[in-house]
Amino acid sequence: MPRLTFWYEFASTYSYLSAMRIEAEAAAAGVEVTWQPFLLGPIFKAQGWTTSPFNIYPAKGRYMMRDIGRVAAGRGLAFRMPDPFPANSLKAARLAIVGVEDGWVVPFSRAVFTAEFADGKDIADETVLHEILDRLGLDAAGIIQRSNAAAAKERLRTATASAQALGIFGAPTFVTADGELYWGDDRLESALAHAQLGS
Repeated sequence: MPRLTFWYEFASTYSYLSAMRIEAEAAAAGVEVTWQPFLLGPIFKAQGWTTSPFNIYPAKGRYMMRDIGRVAAGRGLAFRMPDPFPANSLKAARLAIVGVEDGWVVPFSRAVFTAEFADGKDIADETVLHEILDRLGLDAAGIIQRSNAAAAKERLRTATASAQALGIFGAPTFVTADGELYWGDDRLESALAHAQLGS
């Protein structure tokens, strides 16, 4: 079965859009998706940026907010810009890394994106993350403890380093089995089509 890796960052507005549709789109295309959380902060820092480019370039940020609102509305999704933006996604990303290992990364990630960009919640707040894990029927306290352990932290660092090595510079990014890279929610269909060629 053709495969596609979905590299996403919880602080990324466009990753939210992709996370809410990629499973259905991939299933229709007959492509298996691997969800891969990572952090954009270290990648931005390597480029000399201390925050999101949407903050560095205000006009771009204003356009992004309007664009996300239009696209979300067209897809029947709620959208609220989190404050502050970008959100501190470290805790959520470490939890998602545990979810990759345990097999619940997809519902957890979608719930985090919904809490952040639909409900306007602060995903840096451990209480918010605890509630999400509880709603999924998971051992929230135990999972949070695991996410704070050295092993989970190292797996997230490794994932972020792998993203850099692949040439990833933003999120969402879709990488096919043959290493072709597609950046942005609007490139999901192209990425799936390319993945199908490798089947």
